[in-house]
Amino acid sequence: MTTTADLWYHYGRTRAATDRGVPEAFRWSWGQDSGPGPEILGALNGRIVGDLGAGSARHAAYLAAHRQPAGIDAIDASPAQCDMGTSLYGHLAPRLRVVRSDVIAHLRTAVGVCDALYSVFGAIDFTDPRKLLPAAAASLRPGGRLVFATLSTYLNGEPAQPDVDPADIPARTPGGEPATMPRWVLQEQVWTKLLDHAGFTRINVDVLPGSPETLLASAHRAPG
Repeated sequence: MTTTADLWYHYGRTRAATDRGVPEAFRWSWGQDSGPGPEILGALNGRIVGDLGAGSARHAAYLAAHRQPAGIDAIDASPAQCDMGTSLYGHLAPRLRVVRSDVIAHLRTAVGVCDALYSVFGAIDFTDPRKLLPAAAASLRPGGRLVFATLSTYLNGEPAQPDVDPADIPARTPGGEPATMPRWVLQEQVWTKLLDHAGFTRINVDVLPGSPETLLASAHRAPG
C-alpha cells in the first residue's frame, strides 16, 4: 500500500517546543498581529464550530478557552499536526476535539450539524475549493457562517489566479526531502463566484493590509 508523506510534519514544531500555552488572541491577518478578531464568527456560545485545516489547533484552542462553544472540531489530515494539537491542548477536551481526517470527508459525515466553520490559511488554501466549499455549505445549518483568511497574492508577490487553478509550492517530507503541494491563491471575484455556486449568500470579501495582504471572506449558508 502506498502512503502519502506528511508534508506538514515540520510546520510549527519549533514554536511548539517553547510556546505551549493557549493563545491570548485570534487574528486573521497573515502576520497574526492586526486586523479583526473572532467576533466575525458571531456569537459562539453553545454553538458547534469547525476549524478547517486546524494545524496544531492554536486558533481552535483560543475559541474553546475564550468563546465557550458547545464543541469545536479542529480538523486536519496531518498526523504530525494532530499529534501536536493533542499534546498542546488535549486538556481542553471535550469542548475541543482534535480530528485527524481529510476535511471534505469529515464534513460529509456532519451534514447540517455546524453553526460556524472557519479556516485561517488552512484547508481552504490547500483543498480544491470546487469540492470543499459545497461540502462546507452542506455541513452548516441554514444561516450558518463560513469565514476564511487566504492569501491575496502569492508569497513571492506574484498575482492571484483569475481561474480556479492551484500552483505547486515547496514543501518537505518528514525526512527533509524536497516536495511540492498545491495551493489555491485566487482573485477576490473568483472566491465570490465559488461561494455563490456552492450555496452561500451574504458574501463579503475584505482585504486586510500586510505583507502579503490577506483576503478575509465571510458568507452564510443560504436558508432552505
